[in-house]
Amino acid sequence: MTDSTSKLVPFDGGRARAAQAAVYAAGGVTVVDAATTYIDDGVKIGAGTVIEPNTTIRGDSAIGRDCRIGPNAVIERSKIGDRCVVFASVIRDSEMQDGSDLGPFGHVRGGSTIGPQVHLGHSVEVNRSRIGRGTKAAHFCYIADAEVGENVNFGAGTVTCNYDGEGKHRTVIEDGVFIGSDSMLVAPLRLGRGSRTGAGSVVTRDVAPGKKVAGVPARQIGDAGG
Repeated sequence: MTDSTSKLVPFDGGRARAAQAAVYAAGGVTVVDAATTYIDDGVKIGAGTVIEPNTTIRGDSAIGRDCRIGPNAVIERSKIGDRCVVFASVIRDSEMQDGSDLGPFGHVRGGSTIGPQVHLGHSVEVNRSRIGRGTKAAHFCYIADAEVGENVNFGAGTVTCNYDGEGKHRTVIEDGVFIGSDSMLVAPLRLGRGSRTGAGSVVTRDVAPGKKVAGVPARQIGDAGG
């Protein structure tokens, strides 16, 4: 790990730029705009990866092969798998696994793990959470203190309401859950496998597998497939 006093190495035309650029180029890494790219010493970047302008990579970070990082990205003390995209977003102290993408204006932090083939789109924030394979949150979501399964769909505006004024609580979302737009998930809470929430729901109680809830507060209205 590298603390906040660690030295960034700018691509500024000097010896440091030439030496660092040569190392990355020899490894098959493309730095699009050397003058605006800052990479800490010791950062590992795989072949085929493209680093776009205005990108900063700090600390004990590692980026896999065939990724696209930036423009306007910040990666700190994080691990990025192969074939990932981080577009105009921030990842701190977290892991993104193969084939996932983030951004624009996304923020992943707090020791989160983003599983493979996850799509986190415009203005999605993830904090202290695990996101399972194939899950999608396309825009405007806050996912915190959550354990999210595979192939979950977050509608726009979904919030895990993790803080009750005194403490933080967890939300568990099992595989295949569909969360309607503007749903408020009031933790502690569990959404069972394959369940659904209607748009605008305020969910304050656990939802059984395969069931659908809607309303304020949300109540069961039938089966998820009905």
